[in-house]
Amino acid sequence: MSSTSHLVTDRPVVRFKALSPRAMMPRYQTELAAGMDLHACLDEGQEMVVAPGAIIKVPLGFAVALPPGYEAQIRPRSGLATKFGVTVPNSPGTVDADYRGEMVVALINLGREPFTVRHGDRVAQMVIARHAHAEFQVVSELDETARGAGGFGSTGV
Repeated sequence: MSSTSHLVTDRPVVRFKALSPRAMMPRYQTELAAGMDLHACLDEGQEMVVAPGAIIKVPLGFAVALPPGYEAQIRPRSGLATKFGVTVPNSPGTVDADYRGEMVVALINLGREPFTVRHGDRVAQMVIARHAHAEFQVVSELDETARGAGGFGSTGV
């Protein structure tokens, strides 16, 4: 049996609309990758510089329509974060199924040197995930658990 014979074949369909002729469709870099890379969509010769401590919004040049019950989670690329200190400040960012505007990635430079973004650079990754709408039920007591009200660090370090 091959290592990929157990792949899930029920894949949600995400509709993609290019807003720029330079837009690049998100794509998985490997067969088992959870996230697909998102590419900066800049005008010919344009660059965006992220100064240390600054936040910029990088256009991707496309819009999407997600199926109901799904969200797109925008996450940092580990290489940018560990090599340059460039990450997504609201990670994971959520794109809702009813959003139809241009996809944009917020980047923050936590490093010490300016970081330059050029057209086609992979700036973040996107994971398509199911979600549920919850209903709240008002109660006077909650059931007991072993953890109880133990908060940050209560289960050890």
